[in-house]
This record gives sequence, structure tokens and C-alpha cells, in this order.
Amino acid sequence: MNTPEWLKPGLYGAVIGAVCVSVVGFSWGGWMTASASNKMAMSMAHDDVIAALVPVCLDQSEKDLNRQATLTKVNSASSYNRRDVVMDSGWATVPGAEKPNRDLAQACLIALKLDK
Repeated sequence: MNTPEWLKPGLYGAVIGAVCVSVVGFSWGGWMTASASNKMAMSMAHDDVIAALVPVCLDQSEKDLNRQATLTKVNSASSYNRRDVVMDSGWATVPGAEKPNRDLAQACLIALKLDK
């Protein structure tokens, strides 16, 4: 079988072009794999859920009979222990959950304007 003389450079050009388009698309074009897009979607969903639960934390803090004592403990605690104080107080425990949520406790501190 005789192949045309232009076929070999044409195939090389097509392969090199496909590789270049793939590199440019994934690096600058915003393309991503399914696992990367799933990871990004899960992160965004987690952030949205935490943001939606902050009012629950604030409501629990307002209903707490020991609110002033807890706020004093939070203010006297070091910056890296404040989240643990909020978690121990029960403010970051969503109704129906068994244990408090660390990310919710941090968001609650920010909403209470106690995180410096």
C-alpha cells in the first residue's frame, strides 16, 4: 500500500496539536478532570452548609443560660483554644448530631466577632 507523502507530517501535526490543545486547555483554559470538579463541588457545598448553620449556632448561644460565662471563657482563652470552648459549650452542635462541628464553631466565632 502506498501512502501519500503528506500523510506522515499531517499525522504528526494532528498529534502535536492535540497534545498542545490539551496542555493549554487544562492549564489555562479552565478544563478539569471529573475528580477535581467533584472535589471543588464538595468543598463549596461544605462551605455553604456551614454558612447556613451559623444562625443555629448563634441561636443556641442566645438561648444558653451560661452565655456570659462562656463568652468570658472564650475571651480569656488563647486564640487557638477558642474554637474548643465554643465546641464544649454545645453551641456548635447541630440538633440531631452527636458531636460538635469544628468548622461551625470557627464560623460561629467569626459571627460573634470573637475571633481576632
